[in-house]
Formats: sequence, structure tokens, C-alpha cells
Amino acid sequence: MGSSSQSLEKADIGSTHEHASSDLKAESLVETDVAEERRIFRKLDWHLLPFVSLLYLLSFLDRSNIGNAKIAGMSTDLNLGGLRYNIAAAIFFIPYCFSEVPSNVLLKLMRPSIWIPSIMVAWGIVMTLMCLVNTYKGLLIARFFLGLAEGGLFPGITYYISLWYPRRTQAKRVAIFFSAATIAGAFGGILAYGIEHMEGIGGLHGWQWIFCLEGIVTVVVAGLSYIFMHDYPETATFLSVSERQHVIQMLKDDSNNLATHFDMKFLWQAVFDYKTYLQITVYMGVLVPVYAVALFTPSIIKELGYSSARAQLLSIPPFVCGCLMTIVVGIYSDKTNIRGPFIMGGAFVSLIGYIVLYTQRAPGAGYAGAIIACMGVYPTIAVNLAWAGGNAGGDLKRGVVIAMVIGIGNLGGICSSFIYYDPPLYHHGHGTMMGWLALTIIATCVLMWRYHVINKQKEELCARDGIDLSRKDEFREMGDASPLFRYVI
Repeated sequence: MGSSSQSLEKADIGSTHEHASSDLKAESLVETDVAEERRIFRKLDWHLLPFVSLLYLLSFLDRSNIGNAKIAGMSTDLNLGGLRYNIAAAIFFIPYCFSEVPSNVLLKLMRPSIWIPSIMVAWGIVMTLMCLVNTYKGLLIARFFLGLAEGGLFPGITYYISLWYPRRTQAKRVAIFFSAATIAGAFGGILAYGIEHMEGIGGLHGWQWIFCLEGIVTVVVAGLSYIFMHDYPETATFLSVSERQHVIQMLKDDSNNLATHFDMKFLWQAVFDYKTYLQITVYMGVLVPVYAVALFTPSIIKELGYSSARAQLLSIPPFVCGCLMTIVVGIYSDKTNIRGPFIMGGAFVSLIGYIVLYTQRAPGAGYAGAIIACMGVYPTIAVNLAWAGGNAGGDLKRGVVIAMVIGIGNLGGICSSFIYYDPPLYHHGHGTMMGWLALTIIATCVLMWRYHVINKQKEELCARDGIDLSRKDEFREMGDASPLFRYVI
């Protein structure tokens, strides 16, 4: 009995050691996988994000430099009294909005390294030729074609990022490239301040040189994009064979192997999904303030009592603060895998900023309100786009949803162009911003509630019918309606 009990004890100890050893090996494998995944993400980030951020910086700079040109003398030279400037700012958004869905469909049919540089060349040429504009009518025509050419870039890059990264990691990446818009706002002020001093060179006004030089830079970068832009993980030359396989498998697992091929039914899935329109409402509510900030911040600061030159320079800090907050919020949104609460929080902070702008007359307080408004509203755009794209199942539906959210949402830019018409306090403009931000908060609450309800229903369905990942191919073409797909809240 003594020897048998001793042998049993030894067997138990040996078994315990074996279990402990296997647990340690499993933990080590998990740690190795996580480390390898992080290394691959860093590699993707270094090869993709700086370049697409530069492209979007140029895009936002070219569409919003009209605000800097206005206070640099364009308003006087082209006789932009009354609502003329507002109309010139607004006309951009009409072709811009309607070109976005067709552009993302073409991006799916063509290679990104062909389509995106091509639209850049088009708008870069338009931007450069705007230096020859010397009438109000010419300005309207130029802004129309600028919007038509530029429309595909923002939804195109947002969709492009979704083809490389799983859903849980997209907010930070969209935030990094979107932060280029805030840098463009700051950079535009510095550039305009310097370029204004070229007044008279070559027979052009300073504001005409703003258009000319920024347009030439866009064309040059577009030419380089044909060479340096990567298409898809499957063809990425900067990844090894094993790294490409890892990324492809990671994306398949993230989407539960949903369809990636082109089929018009996936387009209609996006068009007839009510959640798409709720996402559009959320996006429009924060985009109207973003465009208002870009188009009118120099003018608002000037009306606070500063000179034109100082207004150009003082327009920089609000955008820098917005840039930093965009990246910080994007990182934490990915870490927590939460989207809605960050959108609501940002909209609320921006609402406080506009309340300050509405109620305060002192230049210092008004300027602080502008900074708070930027810090709140800019981060919401990146998180919202990651939310909309990540909750649309299947490649084509995701591309169409992103394009619809950005395209229809950008119609809000027309509103942004017409509401700042009552200087120096701009009560109508600031009051309208407050209304749009409140709409975003309400629509976000509704969307979070719907996603929660649908996720619960899917969990109950899977438990009742024994549906698990082994059956994922059965639901391949259902998009996010698949019972295995879970919405991020």
C-alpha cells in the first residue's frame, strides 16, 4: 500500500509538471503570436500610413485653402461680397458628394495604385490652374471641378485601410491619416502667411500663389504615388511570404470569411440597410462643424479683433490641438474596442466649445472656445468612419457604406458654407453647430442601442441552433447579417 501510494503521488506530481509545462508552452505561443502580430502591424504602419496621410493632407489643404485666400485679398479682388464667398465654398461639395460611391466601386474594380494617383493628378491640375482665376464665375467653375476630382480620395483611403487592417485596429489608423486634415489646417495657415508675401511676383496676387504652389505639390506627389503606393496585402513586396499569409489569414478570420468578390447585390445591401443612414446622420452632425472650422476659422479669429496676418498664424493652434486629440482618441478607441461613447464624448466637448464661442465676446475667451471646439470634433470623424466601415460586412458593402457615409455626409459642407454670415459674433453659425452636434449625440445613442439589441439576438440564435465558426462558409454572402458577425458598439 505504501509503495503504491508513493507511486501514485509521483504520477500525480509528474502529471502536474506536464500540465504546467504545457500551460507555459501555450502561454509562450500566445505571447509569440501577439509579438509577431505587433511586428507586422508596425511594418504595415511604416509602409502605408505616412504616405496616405500625406495624400489626405494635400487633399484637405487644397479644398480649404480658399479660407486662407479669402483673407489674403481674394475677397476684395474677386468682389466676394454678400453670400458670394459662401456659394464658392459650397459648390465644391455638390460634385464631391456624388462622386464618392462610384469612385469606391471603381477602386474595387481597379488597382488603388492606379485610381488614387489618377484622381490626385486631376485635382492637382485644377488647383494649379486656379491661380489664373480672376472672376467670380471662374472661381465657381474651378471649385466645381475641384470637388469632382477630389471626391474619391477620402472614402478611397478609408476603404483602402480597411483592406489591410482588422476591424479592432482601424480607428487608430484612420485617426492617424485623418489627423493630416488638422495638420493641413495648421500648415495652411503657415503657408498662407509666407506665400502672401509673394504679392505681385509673376503678375499674380499673393492669394493666387497659394493656389498655384499647393497645386503643383499635389501633382508632383501624385506622380510619385504611381510608383510607391502598394495595392493589397497579397501583392505587398515589403512583406515576406509568411507575413503576407499571416495578414491575409488575419483579415479572413476578422471578417468570418465573408465575401470579397464584386457583386451588385453587396452594393444594394449597403443602400437598403437603415443602419447606413444612422451612420450618415452621426457623421454629418460632426462633419458640418469640421468644415465650418476649416472654412471660417481664419475669418472668425480675424473678427475677434486680430489682423489678417495674425489671424493666419492664430488659426494654427486649434488645428494642432485637434490633431493630437484625434490620435489619442483613436488609440484608446482601438484599445477598448469601443466606438460610440468616444463619438458622443467628442461631440459633447465640441458643443461646450461652441457654447463658449456663442456666449463670449472677449477675444481670449472666443479663441479658447475655438480650440475646445476643434479638440472635441476632430477625433469623432476618425472613430465614426472606423465604426461605419468595421460594422459593414464584406469588402464591397464596406466600401459602399464608407462612400455613402462620407458622400452624403459631406452634403453637410453646403450647410457649413452658408451659416457664417453674421460677423463679428456669428451667432447663427455657432448656434447651428450646436444643433448638429446634439443630433450626433442622439443618433449615436440610437445606433449603439440597435447594435446591442442585434448582437443579443444573434447570440441567442447561435446558441439555439448550434451555429459556430465551423459553419461560417454557409453565411459567406450575408455580410454583417451573418449570425456569426458581431457589431462593435
